[in-house]
Amino acid sequence: MTDESQVQTQSQSTTEISNKMPKGIPYIIGNELAERFSYYGMKTILIVFMTQYLMSRSGAVDPMNDADATTWYHYFSMANYFFPILGAILSDVLWGKYKTIITLSVVYVLGHVALAVDDTRLGLSIGLTLIAMGSGGIKPCVSAHVGDQFQKINKHLLEKIFGYFYFAINLGAAASSLLTPVLLDNYGPHLAFGVPGFLMLLATVVFYMGRKVFIAVPPVGWKQYKHDVFSPLGRKAIINLSIMYVFIAVFWSLFDQTGSSWVLQAEQMDKWVNLGFVRFELLASQIQAINPILIMIFIPLFTSYLYPSMNRLFRVTMVRKIIIGMFIAGFSFALLAVAQIQIINGGTPSILWQFFAYVILTAAEVMVSITGLEFSYTQAPNSMKSFIMGLWLLSVALGNFITAQVSSHLQKYITIGTPTFFWFFAGLMFVTATAFMLVARRYREESYIQNRMERPKPLGEEMLDPQSIDNK
Repeated sequence: MTDESQVQTQSQSTTEISNKMPKGIPYIIGNELAERFSYYGMKTILIVFMTQYLMSRSGAVDPMNDADATTWYHYFSMANYFFPILGAILSDVLWGKYKTIITLSVVYVLGHVALAVDDTRLGLSIGLTLIAMGSGGIKPCVSAHVGDQFQKINKHLLEKIFGYFYFAINLGAAASSLLTPVLLDNYGPHLAFGVPGFLMLLATVVFYMGRKVFIAVPPVGWKQYKHDVFSPLGRKAIINLSIMYVFIAVFWSLFDQTGSSWVLQAEQMDKWVNLGFVRFELLASQIQAINPILIMIFIPLFTSYLYPSMNRLFRVTMVRKIIIGMFIAGFSFALLAVAQIQIINGGTPSILWQFFAYVILTAAEVMVSITGLEFSYTQAPNSMKSFIMGLWLLSVALGNFITAQVSSHLQKYITIGTPTFFWFFAGLMFVTATAFMLVARRYREESYIQNRMERPKPLGEEMLDPQSIDNK
């Protein structure tokens, strides 16, 4: 073969496009479906368990008040999204993503066991700590592991697969949000926490079954990792993204209240639903199932119709989607503030107020959360994928820290269960979204995609290799 034909063949191969999904994707999606069932099943009933079912060591019922339960709930959520940064370092430096996921999944299962066996504050503390370590530790690795299965020839499928990935998350969340409150109400906390624990064990088994077909990017080691993190490109990525994540944290301070202040408000609403042919009453914690159900409807709707329509009016970048979503989120809390005024005045508003608030907040979630996953992966240099995903999840921890501080230290001025509480967070979101819009205008998007099944290159080489980075 002549040199000219070799060059032509190489040129054709570099532009080859494949629509075939990687072999490891079904195992990752199956794992995520079961894992999210376990996590959301446990978290859905957590605020009700703490305020109604918690026991003392002597065997007497010892429930928390609303403010304490809300604080515990958001500190747990904060820890759950703090540990990702540690899991990311373990993954990138020592174990790689696969070993990190499989090892911490065992810790995760043990946390569920503790909750299922011991319904006192001791069992609650041990269980939530182990779950935060396990679930938090694997979070940045799972989403980054999804992206690692793709190469240049099929990277155009990333948006679609992150949609499937998020669909699996919400299918598991919807099923568990409907089932576990019924288990708690009818059979008590042991079975209600035990079923999610079994699903986490199943998730671990499914992931283990895919070990032979996964594309596993090896860890880079501490020496190169330290070099990459403190290199000019590494520092630039960390600083630029961290600034943006601080603003996005406020969105999470609102969103994660669907499991705390929203549930407490739902307890004071008319929860009867009349569909014409059937009439039934929902449990307060079951209302959360609306969110994942709407997510499964909105993902294809936004991807196939809304975003293309918006693109005809202006260029819809990932950053612009996030900004729009942040503004939308504020309106959901404004709606709940109006409903809370009715409650304070002695009324019993319909649960439909929360339904419409969920429609608004879920639309915001699609634009912020799904886009944020793809954004974080593509903006992360190849040897820092899990670390940057850890930073993204750290924004969720910061958001929950904000809510916990408001609940525990500002109760005199911003009391949970009052319209002021909801108005405060609505206003905070609008102000933050405006500030973020001004700051984000200066951000320049990048696109880093793993190109081969090999150890990631040092950032200095990666910056010079056109096969490893596309600039938009």
